[in-house]
Amino acid sequence: MIPLGGRAHAVGRILINLAPGLVLSLAVAGAAMLLGGLEARLFGRAWIEPLVLAILLGVAVRAVWKPGPRWVAGVAFAAGPLLEAGVALLGATVSAQAIAAAGLPLLLAVVVLVFGALAGGYLIGRAVGLTPRLSLLIAAGNAVCGNSAIVAVAPVIKAEAKDVAAAIGFTAVLGVAVVLLLPLAGAALNLRPETYGVVAGLTVYAVPQVLAAAAPMGPVAVQVGALVKLMRVLMLGPVCVVMGLIAPRLTDRAAVWPRPKLTLNRLIPWFIVAFLLLMGARSLGWISADAAARIGPIVTALTVTAMAALGLGVDPRALFRAGPRVAAAASLSIVALAATAIVLAMLLT
Repeated sequence: MIPLGGRAHAVGRILINLAPGLVLSLAVAGAAMLLGGLEARLFGRAWIEPLVLAILLGVAVRAVWKPGPRWVAGVAFAAGPLLEAGVALLGATVSAQAIAAAGLPLLLAVVVLVFGALAGGYLIGRAVGLTPRLSLLIAAGNAVCGNSAIVAVAPVIKAEAKDVAAAIGFTAVLGVAVVLLLPLAGAALNLRPETYGVVAGLTVYAVPQVLAAAAPMGPVAVQVGALVKLMRVLMLGPVCVVMGLIAPRLTDRAAVWPRPKLTLNRLIPWFIVAFLLLMGARSLGWISADAAARIGPIVTALTVTAMAALGLGVDPRALFRAGPRVAAAASLSIVALAATAIVLAMLLT
């Protein structure tokens, strides 16, 4: 049993270790919030939302200065647990009744899109000359949830480490590009907030990135986008099962990749469960509208800080290291995914 003083000392050491990177992330987030406020005062509204500004500022800092080891833990904490907490709390502001009209058709659209994106992404990868396993890695990242899907699928198909690194490196950069470009497409097509929310949820890689991509279209787009994206993330389990059936039939040489246990938390992360539970509580009236309104700014602060940390973790040079074939496969796949998502969203809403 650890003495109370020992526990306090251990907690203190953890906080000291996290402080530099966390303060850096908070500083970038604060700058993004100030710029967003300045935009609103000058132009009447923030044309580039603080969530997006935080990513851009983080990437800009990372492009000219790579944070050393003392900064890494805090940045990772802001981009990980802090981010997950913000996503979980978002559930308290989402009422299922607001999107219940879509119902079963939306769920079927998610299933069709995920497996269609897997097949299409694989075919595109093979067409540009990638190996079967690398093609599957990129297809899984685009279809489900970016790097998380790549990491989950890699041991299932016994992918080579260099392929995993290439897929993750380019996906990190492409994910930021999608967050920045998708709102422009939504505005050009004059999509309604709920329609755009479905598009963002079906297209953007990670749950937090959906918040940034949907923010320019307002809270309805954010709420719809987050829920659709969570439905898509829940497809990671079935996708891993399908990949396990496909893997023995692949013709390229398999690598020795450590296969972790596929625990429930790996297939369904804790923050998704928390999001759904809080959404249920909000839908049942256990969380009042006033309480949800007070939680909203907390979610914003957490997610802006997390976006800053994500930007600080993106190396723009990874775009060039990934190679032209990986770049072509991932880019063509995401364009096809976005076009399909727009058509499905317009049909559903």
